[in-house]
Amino acid sequence: MLNKEISKCKVAAIQMVSTDSVDANLATMSAQVRLAASKGAELVVLPEYFSFIGQSEAEKVKWAEEDDCESGTNEQKIQTVLSNVAKENCVWLIGGTCPIFAESENKVCNAMFVFDQKGKRRARYDKIHLFKYTNGVENYDESTFCEAGNQPLMVDTPAGKTFLSVCYDLRFPEFYRRRFPEDISPDVIIVSAAFTRTTGEAHWEVLLRARAIENQAYVIASAQGGEHNSGRETWGHSMIIGPWGDIIGECKLGTNVVLGEVDMKKLQTVRENLPALEHQEFNLRKRLSC
Repeated sequence: MLNKEISKCKVAAIQMVSTDSVDANLATMSAQVRLAASKGAELVVLPEYFSFIGQSEAEKVKWAEEDDCESGTNEQKIQTVLSNVAKENCVWLIGGTCPIFAESENKVCNAMFVFDQKGKRRARYDKIHLFKYTNGVENYDESTFCEAGNQPLMVDTPAGKTFLSVCYDLRFPEFYRRRFPEDISPDVIIVSAAFTRTTGEAHWEVLLRARAIENQAYVIASAQGGEHNSGRETWGHSMIIGPWGDIIGECKLGTNVVLGEVDMKKLQTVRENLPALEHQEFNLRKRLSC
């Protein structure tokens, strides 16, 4: 199902190389959103951990906020800045991820927030799949400091039906399949990420293009990209991909803005010419047992 009221929407993926200074990261983010808005972007996506990447992953706990952007206190500093930046630039802003206090002690929820052009919060999605990887040199285990979410989320934005996802979620194709009322498929898939250089070089582009092709949807992928002051290296290569799997715009490393356009007519044409979404079978096991 497509949103017939929307024709085209200019979108932007912001790439950053975040540091352990929240103030510096917020200033960089604000400048990049302002730049994207000046180029006509209506929907802007930020990378995972845009506000803070420290010496250790556990440091995110000290920057955790309450789930409330209304008070405007220091306890909601990141959320307040996101709201203000969206309003000041009159854009919908998908705020990468922010550390939010979890129910478990000494853990955070890796939360993605969506603010509309008036600065009003429209959605919160907590990252469901927690990254774990070791190769003898690099070691990552998000479950040691993160509490996993449990609810997939799709929200209406100027770009249409927009499905929210974060980094490691990208590796689970079934996560993106239709499960909403009336079997609505997303028009746009958001991927905010901080892929490592190792995993990104091997898998980032192919996974993004696969999600676009199999869901016949646009993908807006905003990433961390470069060497951080902690010594960590992220892959970058933020990109916007069309529903045919074509790369509309991309960058390599460093702070950057990738611009593209979500075109509903193109989306509709792809789905009409190749009606794969209509052909998908969800109940094979049940049918085989009959």
